[in-house]
Amino acid sequence: MSKQQLTKHYGSDDDRERVENGEDILFDHYTLVASNGQKPLRVDKFLSNLLPFTTRSKIKNASQTGSISVNGKIVKVSYKVKANDEVKIMLPYPPAPKLEAEKIDLDIRYEDDDVILLHKNPGMVCHPALGHHSGTLVHGLLWHFEQLPQPKGGIEDHMRPGLVHRLDKDTSGIMVVAKTDFAMSHLGKQFFDRTTDRTYQAIVWGDVAEEEGTIVGNIGRHPKDRKLFYTFPEGEEGKHAVTHYKVLERFGIATLIQCKLETGRTHQIRVHLKYLGHPLFNDYHYGGDKILKGAPTQKYKQFIQNCFKILPRQALHAKTLAFDHPTRGERLSFDSELPADMAECTDKLRNWSKHQV
Repeated sequence: MSKQQLTKHYGSDDDRERVENGEDILFDHYTLVASNGQKPLRVDKFLSNLLPFTTRSKIKNASQTGSISVNGKIVKVSYKVKANDEVKIMLPYPPAPKLEAEKIDLDIRYEDDDVILLHKNPGMVCHPALGHHSGTLVHGLLWHFEQLPQPKGGIEDHMRPGLVHRLDKDTSGIMVVAKTDFAMSHLGKQFFDRTTDRTYQAIVWGDVAEEEGTIVGNIGRHPKDRKLFYTFPEGEEGKHAVTHYKVLERFGIATLIQCKLETGRTHQIRVHLKYLGHPLFNDYHYGGDKILKGAPTQKYKQFIQNCFKILPRQALHAKTLAFDHPTRGERLSFDSELPADMAECTDKLRNWSKHQV
């Protein structure tokens, strides 16, 4: 079975000219090719599965304006997509909200003329996105720093001033932010070339067998849930991803490990550890919010529920970050302590394991 293919592009020279001229009314053009094994499926359902950021109402509106075609012919939403069909849709690009500074306390650990190092608390989104139009790290950065460089890239990149990397909403830890265009380019190249060093600490379900190891597996969109990611152990699907791990402490029912990224794919640690059979503790997206290990006694269930209340997120923390300073050239290394929720959960698991001996 061949994989689903998805490409995004501007559909005409007129569209490109509009982009270059900075006009507000823009359109995204998507081309999707159904796999060999695609069973008949309404085109609106087919599109919503592969474009999770697009609502059914927008797809319906696109159909009513003749903006959905299959194999070159305009179709209605009731059309059934079949194997190898080429589906195209044109969607109006929503106007980007204006970025405004917000008075948000930030835990800044280091600053000079080129870079900012900060500790991101769990629960904070890095930049504006669908459903998160305020209260993000970027909004706070604009309050503390009036001028931050703009990334050079896609249309939405102006919503990410200063950012050269990011952490998931519920992942805590150390981040670097660029203060100048040169610093942004220099740091961006280091992340792209994988010359930065990053380590994470994670609590995972179960007793990890090996003291250390490496997980290799392509990461791509989940074949059934396009909002999630999936490890493809072989084949052409997904992007190459490598995660190195080392056991730091064992609790019997769970393990504290260190992870070092060789690549930086979205949700990489979370997806790779699920593939290894050890999902992150309380990671509801990847199955870690269920009791996966331990005796099913009422006392034990209550203990795990108490741990989940203390740590209401996936147990993942960006512990260290090292990179070359953009202008001085020296290697800078930064470390950050476990946040209170993850430290308290670790203590509870440690105490529990001691009483089970």
